[in-house]
Amino acid sequence: MSTTDVNAKDVMALRQKTGLGMMDCKKALIEAGGDAALAEENLREKLKGKMDTRADRAAGEGCITIVIDGDRGSIVEMRAETDFTARNDSFREMATQIATASLSGPDGEVTMDDAQTKQLDDVRITTGENISMARGCKMSGGGFGHYIHHDSKLGVLLNYEGEMPDDVATGICQHVAAHMPTPMAVDETGLPADLVAEKMAAAKAEAENSGKPAEIAEKIAQGKIRKFYEEVTLLGQKFVRDETKQIRDLLPEGTTLKAFVRYQVGEEA
Repeated sequence: MSTTDVNAKDVMALRQKTGLGMMDCKKALIEAGGDAALAEENLREKLKGKMDTRADRAAGEGCITIVIDGDRGSIVEMRAETDFTARNDSFREMATQIATASLSGPDGEVTMDDAQTKQLDDVRITTGENISMARGCKMSGGGFGHYIHHDSKLGVLLNYEGEMPDDVATGICQHVAAHMPTPMAVDETGLPADLVAEKMAAAKAEAENSGKPAEIAEKIAQGKIRKFYEEVTLLGQKFVRDETKQIRDLLPEGTTLKAFVRYQVGEEA
């Protein structure tokens, strides 16, 4: 097919779909014999291959997206190379669509299907950056609270059973976002058993080494473990807005916390 046979409208349409330059789109149409669909497919395959070679580029920017629909909620972390792309409307829309689609999937880790992978590849091609879904989690049942920091780089999704005012749920999410140390679990039952055993053994050894009888050493160790629970479990921590209260004190009667997920862009999963 000759250069003169390429329709300018087709070139423009292909440019709008791929975000590529006019000359690249024109060349692709010529090579595809004027078949716009084939030209688009060829470009995607060609450029996706080029983008895959950039997968080792650091992608330390991105955004956290949370979508809640009734008794289902998802939180997703998308990553990009630059803050410019992370704030781009097409990047944010892609993140929202992936999180929304995950609501129809199983609980637990969020995965992308072929359509969502194509969406991601579209943005990769347009931006020329190493873009990926770093992680995602979907939960269902009960109610949800959420919080996303103003820069969209830190977010918390809270799942609870029972009734809870929105401002209380949001406040707990903000606590999870801000408190140091970050809570490891809702309560002690969610902590790794080996970690608890290690802390208990260390507390006993310390008490015994100080000359305390075994019975007293046991009580001292139990006290230290309770203190440990207050430091690292959400229900035991003092509320960042009012340290006279623990998080458990904020819950309406009959309401229980089921789970929470805290994502910060760029942190180790």
